[in-house]
Amino acid sequence: MNSNPRQLKLLNTVRTRGSVTVEQLADMLDVTLQTVRRDVQRLADEGLLTRFHGGVRVPSSTTENIGYQQRGTLHAEGKARIARAVAARVPNDCSLILNIGTTTEAIAKALLKHTGLRVITNNLNVATILSDNPNCEVIVAGGSVRLRDRAIVGEATVDFIRQFKVDIALIGVSSIEADGTLRDFDLREVKVAQTIIAQAREVWLAADSSKFNRPAMIELAKLSQIDCLFTDAEPPPPFPELLAQAQVRCEIAREH
Repeated sequence: MNSNPRQLKLLNTVRTRGSVTVEQLADMLDVTLQTVRRDVQRLADEGLLTRFHGGVRVPSSTTENIGYQQRGTLHAEGKARIARAVAARVPNDCSLILNIGTTTEAIAKALLKHTGLRVITNNLNVATILSDNPNCEVIVAGGSVRLRDRAIVGEATVDFIRQFKVDIALIGVSSIEADGTLRDFDLREVKVAQTIIAQAREVWLAADSSKFNRPAMIELAKLSQIDCLFTDAEPPPPFPELLAQAQVRCEIAREH
């Protein structure tokens, strides 16, 4: 397509951030909302963007996640803010389970100064990070290693995690859909995450703003199973209402 420089900048912004509101795009591009909406409509008609209520995101598959290396760079600053907010709430001398994902890996880095933690994880990257904390005991789940992201999954992993009951589960997900379901792409990963939720006294979800309205195939849980959501921006409609109905605390890790 023959896009003008403004539309190319818009497209690159959305690709970098994953999802952006129309108002944010208007501010970034210093144009009116009407201009942004026309540009977004043209790019959406070309299949380069996907619209949702109040914003726009990169098109995504419901059956396959973005590659691990790419996920590590997307929303890195927002994930770091989320990680700091989570770490500020995690007390010393408690037990945790951290699951798969680049956000939970950021949380692990933010926990390096905590003391007296006992951490169970099915994420070899999390285990490697936290093994640098001499005041933290790390317990690695058994199972099959998924080579692309060093996740440990499978029935053996589920059985291993069922042995424990922890204070807090810190989980990430690929998708929070507008019906209040949390979703992901790999059934084996979902089965492990469902077990983690069942084995925790409190469940904290860490999800950057690109996860709202993102489609994924497999239901992992419902918002009502979560105690606290940590994110990096105000959730778009209808999520504030859904969070209130589900009695989920929402902590927004804002820029300082």
